[in-house]
Order: sequence, then C-alpha cells, then structure tokens
Amino acid sequence: MPDRRPIIAIPSRFAATTSALRYSAVVTARALADAVHRAGGEPFLMHPVGADEAAERLAVADGLLLPGGGDLSPSVYGEDAAHESVYDVDAEQDAFDLAAARHALSTGMPTLAVCRGLQVVNVVLGGRLVQHMEPDHRHVVHPVRVRPGSLLAEVTGVEKIEASCYHHQCASSLGEGLEAVAHAEDGTIEAAEPAARRGWFLAVQWHPEDTAATDPVNQRIFDGLVAAARSA
Repeated sequence: MPDRRPIIAIPSRFAATTSALRYSAVVTARALADAVHRAGGEPFLMHPVGADEAAERLAVADGLLLPGGGDLSPSVYGEDAAHESVYDVDAEQDAFDLAAARHALSTGMPTLAVCRGLQVVNVVLGGRLVQHMEPDHRHVVHPVRVRPGSLLAEVTGVEKIEASCYHHQCASSLGEGLEAVAHAEDGTIEAAEPAARRGWFLAVQWHPEDTAATDPVNQRIFDGLVAAARSA
C-alpha cells in the first residue's frame, strides 16, 4: 500500500458570492489546491474561525499553507487609520491566520506562506506593512532575485524566478528573526525566511500557484513544502 499523501492545511477564505453557490461561501483558489495535489499532498481546507482552537485543529495536518486573500486590519500591526485602498478586512479571518502562523513558528511545522500569508507571518513576528504601494503589484509578472544559500534557492535551484504578483501591500520592515531572501527590481521584499531555521518555513510575496502548472520552478515551491511535510 503506498504511503498516504501528507495533509496540507489551507485556511479557507470567506467569499461574499460565488457562481456555483447561492449564498456566501468558504473557498480556496483551485490553482493553490491543484499545486499542492500535484506535489503529492492532500489539500485540507480549514474553516477559518475559532482562533483559540487553531493549534489543536492543526494537529491533524502535516504541513500548513497560509494563502493569499484580503488585507489584514492595520490595527494588528499597530496602525489606527486604514488607507482607503484596504479591502476585505475580516477580524475572524485575521485572528485565525495569525494563530495558525504562531503555532507553525513555535512548533516548526512545515509552512509555506503566500502573499497575505507572508504579511501574516511578518506581523506575528512584530514586522510592519506598507498599507498601499505606488505603483502596486497587481497583475504584474516580474523577475525576482533569489539569495544564494537560502531555502528558496535550495528548493527552486535558481537565482531568478518569474513571479506572478497580485498585491498592493508589502513588508516595510521585517519581524524579529526574519530575513529577506528575494527582492524585485524596485526593492520590494518578495520572499522571507527565519534566519535560524526550525523546520521548513518559507514566505513568498507573489503567487507561485498562478504559474505552477506550467512553470517547474514555481511548482518546486509546493514540492518542497509537501516533501518536508512527508518527512516531518
């Protein structure tokens, strides 16, 4: 009997409407789930409520994928006023994602954080965000330079990645223990990792799932997560 697929927990996202359902929904991006499945993992979609139970519920998983989504409330990183472009803020979603990130960081659970996920991890560790970039990185595909010797470099095997971006926020300062391991040409931090590794932990600001089906380099990011979850 073959080994079971490692279970990769993915906190779902609240959606006001979907074409297939009559009411508001709890969803994840198919491209994200497909990339995990293609890597040999089993996408496990978590209902993103009950932050106080996040650690207990994550015990069934072998790895964690913190996905993209709406903006974090600026209040969680110490800013009272929100820029007019801040959108889809949900306090329950924020609390769950932050709790999941804390659990992963404290336990060494294999974790990939994507776009909003990077921002969640950064805030958990005391970092700050730019509430709105000018120009923003929505509908942008650009090269990012990867630092040699980083986990990202080890996983992808390259020093330049074509990154598909959809974000209007980014890290302005990194949280304690995080270090930048990839940058865009304009200086935006595109990936970060804990300086002192405890398990497999990688955060990227772009959306590798957008092109993973046709770009082996971006698919390797998911392959690395699932491989780490399998051996954890």
